[in-house]
Amino acid sequence: MIVDCAIYRHGHRTEGPEDLSDALAEARAEGGFVWIGLYEPSEREFDLVTREFALHPLAVEDALNAHQRPKLEVYEDSLFMVLKPVVYDAASDTVSAGEIMVFIGDCFVVTVRHGEISPLAAVRHRLEEEPEMLDKGPTAVLYAISDAVVDHYLEVATELGTDLEELEAEVFRPEGGGSRGTASRIYGFKRQILEFRRATGPLALPLTRLAGTGPLGASVPFVHDKARPFFRDVGDHLMRVNESVEGLDRLVSDILSAHLAQMSVRQNDDMRKISAWAAMAAVPTMIAGIYGMNFDHMPELHWLWSYPAVVLVMAALEVLLYRMFKHRDWL
Repeated sequence: MIVDCAIYRHGHRTEGPEDLSDALAEARAEGGFVWIGLYEPSEREFDLVTREFALHPLAVEDALNAHQRPKLEVYEDSLFMVLKPVVYDAASDTVSAGEIMVFIGDCFVVTVRHGEISPLAAVRHRLEEEPEMLDKGPTAVLYAISDAVVDHYLEVATELGTDLEELEAEVFRPEGGGSRGTASRIYGFKRQILEFRRATGPLALPLTRLAGTGPLGASVPFVHDKARPFFRDVGDHLMRVNESVEGLDRLVSDILSAHLAQMSVRQNDDMRKISAWAAMAAVPTMIAGIYGMNFDHMPELHWLWSYPAVVLVMAALEVLLYRMFKHRDWL
């Protein structure tokens, strides 16, 4: 479905004709551009946009099917870019990603959104309040969307770092590090970081090309030369995000290793305690077993003090074993 459609002339929004062909012709004639926003369009709904703006069929297929990696594709009449905005729900420790597909040409912008996560409405509103930037044309829209998505990455990385610090404190807390749910939470956290990395990592190359710093940067059409420094700034922010993600991934791996080591140490302590108590129980069991064999010729069976002596010997051995194990921190 079409969420919004407008013609922008000299940085200001104007209502144009409803027919897309007329709107495109009017924008070209007056030096403006058309910006159409769509939300999860069907193939039939997108067919009209495809014909009017001569969009490449491969890019159209990607835009309709979604589930794409962040990328930048250059076609003869348009530029196609995929971005994945993300949000982090601290209550459930969950990273969720949406998808934004952006087509830009000489005088048009087509944005396709999949999922509920999207900064497009806020970006359009902000650009309409900055006519000087909006006057730069479709390049300004692509920059503003990229900047909004990457800036939110920074916020998500900060929130993940805060929750990871809390998880680290929980693991190293004596009464909390050994709980059964800790390991599953660590694995879940690692999974969310992986989901975050899928959105941020592949975006580095497209921004490098848009900034003109990559091997193919100079050949990217529909991007004004004066906009390249702005894309370099977005690329710098993305680099900070990717470095943070790498740090978070290493830290959560270290926390998992520390947790497993703690569990192993606790199991060893438990085994030593069990072994110590078993050894202490074995001494009286052995003595009682010897005197329970009921042989006729056993020297101590007919002594007057046999029973008290045996009990005393067992008690003395138990005390000796207890003190020895206690001294070695087995108990």
